[in-house]
Amino acid sequence: MASQTQGIQQLLAAEKKAAEKVSEARKRKTKRIKQAREEATAEIEKYRQERERQYKEFEYKHLGSKEDIAARIDKDTQIHFEQIESDAKNNKEQVLSELLDLVYNINAEVHPNYFVVYPRKS
Repeated sequence: MASQTQGIQQLLAAEKKAAEKVSEARKRKTKRIKQAREEATAEIEKYRQERERQYKEFEYKHLGSKEDIAARIDKDTQIHFEQIESDAKNNKEQVLSELLDLVYNINAEVHPNYFVVYPRKS
């Protein structure tokens, strides 16, 4: 009986030792997963920053800086305003002449629908 009790005690001790090893392995696994996740996050952030830098280089190379774009838009707007002013100045006399002609030269005509609404008496 004593040897049976001793064998049971050894089995319980071995089971306890195995449970501790499994627990330690799980802790190491959890720690390694956490470390891998942090490494992946750092790598993703590094890649994102590199792509952002490349995009900004590309944008600056092909489009110029935002100040350049704003200056170009302002210049184009100013050119359009000058063109409009020039057109208005060049055509002012002609437009005024046509308007005055329409005001002074009135042709009194009967509206085409007048006879439809009020037919002639024969």
